[in-house]
Amino acid sequence: TNTYVIEIDTESVTYLENNYPKLHGKIIAKDFLKYNINEVFEGKPFAIIGNFPYNISTQIVFKMLELRHQIPEFSGMFQKEVAERICEKKGSKAYGILSVLVQAFYDAEYLFTVNEDVFIPPPKVKSGVLRLRRKANFTLPCSEKLLFTVVKTAFQQRRKTLRNSLKTLNLTDNLREDTIFDLRPEQLSVEQFIALTQKIEADGV
Repeated sequence: TNTYVIEIDTESVTYLENNYPKLHGKIIAKDFLKYNINEVFEGKPFAIIGNFPYNISTQIVFKMLELRHQIPEFSGMFQKEVAERICEKKGSKAYGILSVLVQAFYDAEYLFTVNEDVFIPPPKVKSGVLRLRRKANFTLPCSEKLLFTVVKTAFQQRRKTLRNSLKTLNLTDNLREDTIFDLRPEQLSVEQFIALTQKIEADGV
């Protein structure tokens, strides 16, 4: 198996080149969010593992979702609250857009917490390590683009019922009578969001 390292910081790239000769020719000195990963992988599958910069960690997850057809496994360290959010189940305040969209395609497992004192200098937050394994069947029975829209629109007004938060989707009165619209987004499981998207799709949105 080939291992590639993506690192934007020039000092870190120099350190890796000087201390890890096995990585010679395998270090990509680029911004992961802007880099076309298929310059290296050419459409083939690959796994991602990393200690991600916390300020862009959610953007990294969304990029992973865009490349989900190539990424069967993803592991890494996030700020603890973000890692928990990704793995959270319905019914809690932490459950949100990231939880639903990641778990639509991956089985998410929170592995362990990393305390501040193991770092020098110690950060002000705890960290959490998670593992995502892509589901055997990760093709959804609904429009994936519409699912993203429904989930994001619903959670942008998470205290409202779906009947109110999804008004902008111009649903028919007949569909809006469905009892699922009495719920708030945090009350719906991933499967229910997929079923809801199917109903909206059938409604002609």
